[in-house]
Amino acid sequence: MLSVPTLWTVFVINFLALGLIWAYVMQSYPALGAARFWTASAFVAAAGAACAMFRVVMTDSLLPLLAAGTLMVFAACLAAMGIERFYGKPVTWRRTALTTALTFAGLAVFIFAYDSMPLRILVYTVGQVTPFALTLKLLLSPENGRVSPGARLAGIVACVLIAIYALRLVGALLQPGEFSFVRFNASQSLVILLMVFLAMALNFGFLLMAIDRLRNEVADLALLDDLTGVGNRRHLLQRLTEECARSDRSGDPFALLVIDLDGFKGINDTHGHAAGDACLQHFTLMAQTRLRPGDMLARSGGDEFCIVLPSSTLREGAMIARRVVEVCRADAAQCTGKDIPIAVSIGVAQWTREIGMHPERLIAAADHALYDAKKGGKNGFAAYEPGPAPSPEVLELLEAALRKRA
Repeated sequence: MLSVPTLWTVFVINFLALGLIWAYVMQSYPALGAARFWTASAFVAAAGAACAMFRVVMTDSLLPLLAAGTLMVFAACLAAMGIERFYGKPVTWRRTALTTALTFAGLAVFIFAYDSMPLRILVYTVGQVTPFALTLKLLLSPENGRVSPGARLAGIVACVLIAIYALRLVGALLQPGEFSFVRFNASQSLVILLMVFLAMALNFGFLLMAIDRLRNEVADLALLDDLTGVGNRRHLLQRLTEECARSDRSGDPFALLVIDLDGFKGINDTHGHAAGDACLQHFTLMAQTRLRPGDMLARSGGDEFCIVLPSSTLREGAMIARRVVEVCRADAAQCTGKDIPIAVSIGVAQWTREIGMHPERLIAAADHALYDAKKGGKNGFAAYEPGPAPSPEVLELLEAALRKRA
């Protein structure tokens, strides 16, 4: 079997490699604040393992174990702080400093004042287990309705680590010396080998968490308009498809507003495209103040916007359209000097059974109402009123004519 010093060497090399990987991630993605803690954790753990190796040289001293145990607990605290930072929780150094200081004090007492190997193992176990136990809920709780594979892996590995430390503590209390860092034996070699493997698995889970978060951020950016920050056309079509499917199942209506900025081409031609972009951004801010929770504003292209109103009738959609028009009128009335007034025309349409799973039909209906609103002048809205549904006899005649033509 491999000797413990050899395994500690593997431990050092493993954590140095992980530290370099996290340092590269930290450099490449500065916004990922958790990477700084995980980088520091890996290097501190490597330093702790290196201190433990001095036990081979300093056979009559337990100072290497005091330093190694303290550093390894500090590394665990840093890893836990990285998890908290990853999930946007407040990170405080007070708990880390307290845990590390108590571990150091406890190990020192049971080395120099009262030599007790089982109590040393107890202190070290509590210091190692506490940070991971406090972050298990974050790792295993759903985030936005799902648990990421990386977080699940890290949570499982943390549970296994806690179980191993607990078993090692029980073994140390029942058979002192068998599970000690002082005497090199088969049990100790197995524990260190397991720690090497689990440390790699834990950091691999952290990496998967970071990859999953970055992938979600990229996916979110693909659905947002660069200029205004609201949903883009792709996001709009996805949302409309979802709402059509939901309404088709339940029969509940929803409404769509199609908005066009009046005279926007003249703004670009007269004041420049920068002023036009500023108008789009300003309108976005104004419109969002008149929406309800759950409503979605999206820029469908150019100077055109859409607002999806879930669980809303045509009348409720018209009320929202009136609010948007009124806020634009109020803002235009306050314009002075070089301020550019913004005027909008809005078309309102409601989903019906005839539209079914075809969001483009709903958009076409709202566009039809938009043209009616433009005929009435600036800063107005119109609602799409579908004609009466054909009778079953007429539908049968139309279907027969289509079959005959086919």
